[in-house]
Amino acid sequence: MRIRDKIFRWVLFLILLFILSGMLFPMYWMVKTSLTKETGYVLNFSDLLPKGLTIKNYQDVWSSAPFLRFFLNSLIVAIFVTLGNLIFCLMVGYAFARREFVLKKVLFLSVILVLMIPAHIIIVPLFILIKKLGWYDTYLTLIVPWVVNPLGIFLMRQYIQNLPRELEDAARIDGAGDFKILFKIVMPLCKPALAVLAIQVFLVNWNSFLFPFILTSSEKMRTLPVALALYQGYQTIDWPHLMAASTICALPVIILFLFFQRQIISGLTAGALKQ
Repeated sequence: MRIRDKIFRWVLFLILLFILSGMLFPMYWMVKTSLTKETGYVLNFSDLLPKGLTIKNYQDVWSSAPFLRFFLNSLIVAIFVTLGNLIFCLMVGYAFARREFVLKKVLFLSVILVLMIPAHIIIVPLFILIKKLGWYDTYLTLIVPWVVNPLGIFLMRQYIQNLPRELEDAARIDGAGDFKILFKIVMPLCKPALAVLAIQVFLVNWNSFLFPFILTSSEKMRTLPVALALYQGYQTIDWPHLMAASTICALPVIILFLFFQRQIISGLTAGALKQ
């Protein structure tokens, strides 16, 4: 029986190793191509081995286009949208979890229904609204529509419902107001859920392409995903430079995942708390 268990573990290990290799290969190919002058095509096994490494592609990318501006645009949008979600989703989630008001169940049901609707459906009405407000091609159009999302509301509501009410009741007896209770007592207790929400929102907005592409037009307002889509030739693709630009774009996300991988994984089940 013990031999059978060892064999099973080794087989499982090899299967997982094979899957991991398949998942990491595109990243390896991207970095390897970005450090060479080759075309990036894999014709034989020798093409997979790194050779003639150079960082000139990164220097060319950084100097040939205002990538620092693109990087700052993505960073500004991701940070402000993340902060907005942390504040507003916490407040709305707390209201759904602790307060009784008219149409509470209907409103929460509408939040759940919005989760089922693809975001691409609102492209046309959102574009018309942005044009009428005069926000087109500004930071407002990249930030304001996304400062609160239904997934964040659902996550915070589920998490706050499982927190003990005794601390809030004690603070209310001592004369604390609703906002003081929310930000001084509830918010510190919600740090795990807030960490999950912050990471997920940051990653989604950092990698967002469609809406920034449609709602902006000038080069100064481009984010990194949009800049990458436009960073190629008309007839051929300059793979080394494109992969160097892609690596620059992916590096912050990779670093964020390495530091907060536990919170990201826990986010898959954080919203499934028992009511």
